[in-house]
Amino acid sequence: MTEPREIGVDARMTEAEAGRRSRVLMKGNEAIGEAAIQAGCDAYFGYPITPQAELLEWMARRMPELGRVFVQAESELGAINMALGAAATGARVMVSSSSPGISLMAEAMSYMAGSGTPMVLVNVMRAGPGLGGIGPSQSDYFQATKGHGHGDYRVPVLAPASIGEAMELMATAFELAERYRTPVMLVADGILGQAMEPVELRFRNPERHVFDWALTGAAGRPARIIKSIDLQPEVLERRNLALQHKYAEIARQETRFATECMDDAEYVVVAYGTAARVARSAIEKARARGIKAGLFRPITLWPFPTRELARLSRHVHGILTVELSSGQMVEDVRLAVEGRCPVAFHGRMGGMVPTPDEVVGALKALSGKVERTREREREQQQKRHSGLLEDRTGGHRRATEAASRERTQGAEVGVRAGTRGGGER
Repeated sequence: MTEPREIGVDARMTEAEAGRRSRVLMKGNEAIGEAAIQAGCDAYFGYPITPQAELLEWMARRMPELGRVFVQAESELGAINMALGAAATGARVMVSSSSPGISLMAEAMSYMAGSGTPMVLVNVMRAGPGLGGIGPSQSDYFQATKGHGHGDYRVPVLAPASIGEAMELMATAFELAERYRTPVMLVADGILGQAMEPVELRFRNPERHVFDWALTGAAGRPARIIKSIDLQPEVLERRNLALQHKYAEIARQETRFATECMDDAEYVVVAYGTAARVARSAIEKARARGIKAGLFRPITLWPFPTRELARLSRHVHGILTVELSSGQMVEDVRLAVEGRCPVAFHGRMGGMVPTPDEVVGALKALSGKVERTREREREQQQKRHSGLLEDRTGGHRRATEAASRERTQGAEVGVRAGTRGGGER
């Protein structure tokens, strides 16, 4: 049986008491750290930065308790490069930071993607650009989903909308990292990191594997090399093609999303993380006011659920994207929709969070715009139909008049011919 102290519960509790108390109140940062520990994290490297500092503090206490590796590095650069070395041995490794610190880790993330080194990076996002502020934000979407550092690479990006889901996705993050030999990012805005919620202490430790690439010492076997450099263009292109093949496989197999209230929805709100929770409240209010809205929530920001959103867009009047940013995910939404229906955006920046009433207002504006557009289309269709009828009626009238003229002219000709004939006789 698991000791209480191994699941982050007060060590004075008995196992039976811990079992009865299946729900405990935990801060997001601490819950993410404990979920990583229970998923078998062997080594953690980090550097303090708000709003993820509690995650580092949790790991500082818990990892030594379990005889595992914890290092508070001298900087974010030191932390991510230590993680690269540890992960190259096949260890299950995690690093956490927040937006400015994540930016400093871009070079090493590219090295790990290029060399196929699995590792999990947690970004508890804060407002920017620059040092910005410590308020919540989702303005690192481009950074996370379009390739954090240099080169043609992508990493899977998981986006929980609750503390409980963040705990579940930690095990998934390690699984994906090891299955595809890639870094994986878990992104949470500052609210998810700082908030406290009741969570169930249910954890998952993914199966361990023996890796034939891990640097474990070459005694009795040929040496192994993990690298991301290839100075021959032909060789480097083959490496890149292999990476692109891997990313295509990830896109086919690992796309995740969730929907709510979509059975009769005419309008869809697309949101993730805290924005999705705001959207959920807004949808309830919108439905009470007669707007049939539903929620589409990407869980993987990359691979983005493009096909699923594209199919959905064929059956709704409009889509509203809600973000804690100036509008980044909305670009992927528009690419998925391809003009099948209108796509609107509502967002807040600088640590501000949109309210449910703001989102309802944006939904009303979208529905009003859609209705006005549809009304104009109906009017234009009626005009075209009326014009067609007029053309048909006018054409029939002109044909009748022409036929009448022809008959009149024919009669006149006949009369003149008869007159001439009578004269000759």
